[in-house]
Amino acid sequence: MQEKIDGRRLEGKTALVTGASRGIGAAIARRLAAEGATVACMARTLDPDPRYEGTLRDTVNLITASGGKAAAFKADLSSSEDRKNLIDEVHQELGPIDILVNNAAVTFFLPIDSFPEKRFKLMMETQVWGAIDLAQQVIPDMRSRGAGWILNISSRAAVKPVGPPFEAWFATGNSSVYGMCKAALERVSLGMAAELHSSNIAVNTLAPWDNVPTPGAGNHDLVEDFKIEREEVIAQAALELCAGDPQRLTGRVAYSQPLLAEMSVVARNLNGGPL
Repeated sequence: MQEKIDGRRLEGKTALVTGASRGIGAAIARRLAAEGATVACMARTLDPDPRYEGTLRDTVNLITASGGKAAAFKADLSSSEDRKNLIDEVHQELGPIDILVNNAAVTFFLPIDSFPEKRFKLMMETQVWGAIDLAQQVIPDMRSRGAGWILNISSRAAVKPVGPPFEAWFATGNSSVYGMCKAALERVSLGMAAELHSSNIAVNTLAPWDNVPTPGAGNHDLVEDFKIEREEVIAQAALELCAGDPQRLTGRVAYSQPLLAEMSVVARNLNGGPL
């Protein structure tokens, strides 16, 4: 078991982290739990996926084994019915949601000249409208409790390609639709931050500065030939954005490493101890 320290910055708060069965979502869920949050961990399935390591139950077990509080919730975020049921179930089991981390994504890297409409709509529904819909459902509780934090996980793929010449990843990586989804998420997050500022609700986006070697990223060949960032770094950055003053730390399109450097924060392990 990793060393755990008594940070407890999120004691008494409930957080919902989507896409929490592995990778960045699981890391953020564990880091928030280490600071005292009760974490609702959500994914499309509770059971093992033969393509990847890690399950939703694994994430919850890691949290509870370290003394944290967590519960698993199954939902398909491309379904409006599942999204509503998810919020209702979390509310019934854990209470009002103080922190929402929209991390879940469905992604296809395919050429733009033959990108299927069905997959385009699935990506937009899951990554953009799904994030907005979940936010709409938790905002009333955040307002009633006097504060709230919404964090949308983005990507440097949202940055516009510049050229010619164009970087190889933009030219041959088939990332146009993925980048569009993340750019849309960043723009709507900034608008939400402005609209919700008077309600003391922070809204930010966060992206890794370098590639995090998660099972999903490896499946899309996103880590080869790129600099690597430890999952603890983005998890720490997420914690800072989910524990900061909503009146000050909001409306940010943030990147993990520059954010921690700006705040003079050193990343800790996922149980809150030193790396």
